[in-house]
Amino acid sequence: MEVKDYLNPAEEKMELAVAYLDESLAHIRAGKANPKIMDGIKVEYYGGMVPVSQVANISVPDARTITITPWEKPMFKEIEKAIINSELGITPENNGEVIRISIPPLTEERRKQLVKQSKAEAEQAKVSVRNARRDAIDGLKKAVKQGMPEDVEKDAETSVQKLHDKYLKRIDDIFAAKEKEILTV
Repeated sequence: MEVKDYLNPAEEKMELAVAYLDESLAHIRAGKANPKIMDGIKVEYYGGMVPVSQVANISVPDARTITITPWEKPMFKEIEKAIINSELGITPENNGEVIRISIPPLTEERRKQLVKQSKAEAEQAKVSVRNARRDAIDGLKKAVKQGMPEDVEKDAETSVQKLHDKYLKRIDDIFAAKEKEILTV
C-alpha cells in the first residue's frame, strides 16, 4: 500500500469539513443582509417543497435589506408564510411587487448567541478533521502489520499531523472571521 492511499482520503475529509463549516456559517445571519439565509426556507410548489431561490429572484439592494421577487403571483403568500414560520424571526413586507425583508441590527445578547452557535459549528468541523486524522493513522498502523516499513509509517503519521494542523488553523481563521463579522456593529 502507498502512503498517499491514506493521506489523500484524510485530506479530502478535512477539506469537506472546512467546506461544510463555510456553508453552515454562511447561513448564520450576522446583522448584514445575506441571500444565503434564505437557503433553508422551503415553500410548497406544485406538490413539492423547494427552496425559495427556485421560485423567486433573491437580491440584496443594500446592507440591511433582502428583496424577493416571486416569478408567479400565487407564490407571494406561500413565500411570506414560509418566512414567518422560519427560524429567521423576521416579518416580511409585501407591496404586491416584491417581498422585502429588513434585517434588524442584532442585540448584544443575540450576537453572543450567534458567536456561540458559530463556535459550535467550528468545533464540529474540528472533530471531523480529528476523525479523519485518526482514521488515516489507524490505517497506517494496519499497513505496518501488512509489511509497510515503520519509518515510512512514522513519516506518514507526521504528514497526517501536519495536514491536521493546517486544517485546524483554517477552521480557526474561518471562525475568527465570522466572529468578527457578527460582533462588528
